[in-house]
Amino acid sequence: MKYFRKFIMFVVDSWRLVMDNRYNPLKYIPDPSLQTYFTLVLFTMWSIYFGFVASFYMGWLGYSVVTSIIVHVAVILPVAFTNAVFLDAERDGSKWLKDWRDE
Repeated sequence: MKYFRKFIMFVVDSWRLVMDNRYNPLKYIPDPSLQTYFTLVLFTMWSIYFGFVASFYMGWLGYSVVTSIIVHVAVILPVAFTNAVFLDAERDGSKWLKDWRDE
């Protein structure tokens, strides 16, 4: 159970380094809707980029960019939900989160 908790905390901390506007350079854009827009644009751009890399350089002919975007969304949505739960726990000062951080 200890390794699972460490893994979850690693995922949350990694998510925040890339996707949380409090930590990435998008924090300098004052409008939250523009921050969200640019995050979405960057997300789509990287999905397309990895689709092209898979198609042309890795030889995965027939690789679908649309499928790549769908798969990325399917991965990111649960991670975003987990991050929201952890943010709520931090805001409320939940004991279980403090225990997880202390391990």
